[in-house]
Amino acid sequence: MTKSDLIARLAEINPHLSRQDVERIVTTIFDEISDALAQGNRVELRGFGAFSVKRRDARVGRNPRTGEAVHVAEKLVPFFKTGKQLRERLNTD
Repeated sequence: MTKSDLIARLAEINPHLSRQDVERIVTTIFDEISDALAQGNRVELRGFGAFSVKRRDARVGRNPRTGEAVHVAEKLVPFFKTGKQLRERLNTD
């Protein structure tokens, strides 16, 4: 599901809201999650999961084309851990 698919589905479920309003709501939620992660905070959506930031240490990698050693700088990466309810919903038969 893409962001536009999500907006279309939410607009369909909520006919009292305009598509523009739904788009603004979805964009605001994503922006707030992104801003919180950029500040190093954790975002937890109960029953769905938690977003956090993990640090990857600097390391020496290899250029796959030449085999040459390449320094890869330290970086921060987003991480998502599913919540219990989501895991259970995905694993029901």
